[in-house]
Amino acid sequence: MKVTIDGTTIAESNDTIVVEGNHYFPPSSVVDKDKRFTSSDTQYTCPWKGETTFYNIVLPDGKEIKDGAWAYPNPKEAAKNITGYVAFYKNKVTIAE
Repeated sequence: MKVTIDGTTIAESNDTIVVEGNHYFPPSSVVDKDKRFTSSDTQYTCPWKGETTFYNIVLPDGKEIKDGAWAYPNPKEAAKNITGYVAFYKNKVTIAE
């Protein structure tokens, strides 16, 4: 699976985990995560996965995609298999095989 925005690769992995129709990518599959992701103030707590961390995605041209990705750094027991994995909003990025 590959995540792109305007031709820029954001993440790529053959080892995603699908939960509720969303592909969760291993943290190591995100390209330049420290440069591409900035913290978001958006907050949400999923009833069964726990507290969500949202990220804005910054493209090479400086364009920022607000809340383009999210993760569960410390999920509840039922979602431990996606600890730290990153998912992306399908309406803000292109996800393809």
